[in-house]
Amino acid sequence: MDEADFKTLLATLPVSWWEADGGSGLVESGGGAFADERTARRFLEALGGERGGPSALLGDGPCQARFEGRTFDVNRSVHGGGAQRRRSRGVAVEVGGTAPGPGAYASFADLSPAAVFVRDAEGRYVWANHAYAHLYGTTRDHLIGRHLTETDGPEEAARFLALDEEVLSGGHSVRHTLAYRRPDGSPGHAAGYRFPLSWGTLRCVAGIYVDITEYTHALDQWRQAEEDLRALRDHSGLPCLRLSADGVVGEASAAVAELLRVRLRDLIGSPADSLLAETPERAALHRIWDDLIGGRRRSARTSAVLVDGDRRRRRAWLHLSAVRRHRDWAPEVWAVVTRLGLSHEPHPPLTAAQVRILALLAAGHSNADIAEALRLSRQTVDYHLSRLRHLLGGATRPALVARAYVLGILSPHTWPPRSTTAAHPLSPA
Repeated sequence: MDEADFKTLLATLPVSWWEADGGSGLVESGGGAFADERTARRFLEALGGERGGPSALLGDGPCQARFEGRTFDVNRSVHGGGAQRRRSRGVAVEVGGTAPGPGAYASFADLSPAAVFVRDAEGRYVWANHAYAHLYGTTRDHLIGRHLTETDGPEEAARFLALDEEVLSGGHSVRHTLAYRRPDGSPGHAAGYRFPLSWGTLRCVAGIYVDITEYTHALDQWRQAEEDLRALRDHSGLPCLRLSADGVVGEASAAVAELLRVRLRDLIGSPADSLLAETPERAALHRIWDDLIGGRRRSARTSAVLVDGDRRRRRAWLHLSAVRRHRDWAPEVWAVVTRLGLSHEPHPPLTAAQVRILALLAAGHSNADIAEALRLSRQTVDYHLSRLRHLLGGATRPALVARAYVLGILSPHTWPPRSTTAAHPLSPA
């Protein structure tokens, strides 16, 4: 709201604002407290005379003033000084007079989008704004003067009256959330405060509430979605994890705990990196993770070698999805295991040439074919096969192939045979 909008708003309220120079000459004024500028000037003259002359307008702070039978709360401030001539700015809000009831409060509250009411100690409405009457599907004029028992059911009326009594006897405000029935019969919810208020000569209770029905409905939907997700997690049999932005396990299914051979309670709160083996693609997985957390990707498919509680390894193909629970929170990542390789023991590091030889060996190629395909000499191929027999503990060609699959060096899901870490489907390693 800019200054022009604010002045337009004040033009309808029992408020007077002004700016005056050091000699109490009126520079500008407005508000709806006085019908014309001449009356506003007379009010400033009276205020200056009551406080000791025109220079009194240059005083700071609040005071109260009487003018033509009306009472105003006045607040003034001084601007300028030195070479710049001092000026007085002020605002006066009418707080009493011939009109019954606190008109300033009612005028402000009537413009509020929040629902506002005032009831006397007996439970009868003495004032309400249009937003409050709208909650009951009626008009303000129809609501004022009616008793609480005429607008609410017996149980609700008794509860509200007891709350009113608590506010009046305690003399302090009470935060409150209430449920009500909308005009169409659907349930509604509102949250706000009740506080004691003097309305003319009456001791009353005022309340100001904001309708939170849509928020409550959205919250219920979110909670239901969370329950559905947990049911799916627990009963689908899918191994899945919810990871925080810093890679800590927040939720996990029983299936993934069984896969990793750990207790579910020990899995929660553990860093995800502790579940990964030191493999070449681990760095690539970290880059994918940074893209998901940084918002550059929403999902990704990848693979990783998991280490279970018995220190055995197993390749898993993962689907990673970034989810944001709140726009101000860092995203989290759901990791779902979509496919599993065979469980295998850690194997010694192999060269790329040795892995290619194993893949060609598994495809049934002879030593001469392997040498030609890799452009190696027969002696070099024989040397690599001798090293592989020693490293993998396989004395024969079939034993080497079997060990390559058991240890997870070769993927059991592809043909022609290739490495589990192959970057391209046609690449053997």
